[in-house]
Amino acid sequence: MKLNFKLSENGKLPTKADSGSVGYDLYAAEAATIPAHKWKLVSIGLSWQPESMNVEMQIRPRSGLAYKYGITVLNAPGSIDASFRGNVGVLLMNNSDSDYEIAIGDRIAQAVFRKTDDFELQIVDSLDETERGSGGFGSSGK
Repeated sequence: MKLNFKLSENGKLPTKADSGSVGYDLYAAEAATIPAHKWKLVSIGLSWQPESMNVEMQIRPRSGLAYKYGITVLNAPGSIDASFRGNVGVLLMNNSDSDYEIAIGDRIAQAVFRKTDDFELQIVDSLDETERGSGGFGSSGK
């Protein structure tokens, strides 16, 4: 499948670390400071247009940033719809006690591209019974 990207001045095409990687690294197009225990929207300097409207770009945290610095994607996974043509931003959260500095070109998140389906939604009078039933949080075990 072909995905087209339009780059801003500091935008960089997403890349895979190796052939076994699922996610494509996303790079900061701007320098930023994320204060301790705060969040910030960081531009990656890209707009996109997938070949099909049945594709989403999921924005996910980078495990190394989360483990080493407490930096994660606040709304993980963030979904970028196929119809969106604006500049893609990554909503980063700093869970640490120290400010975190981002430089232009730093890898800040990863994108996973996923095909989507359309569904016919409908209202019904009843639902099939299951073993779990209407049990909520924690009802399926430890």
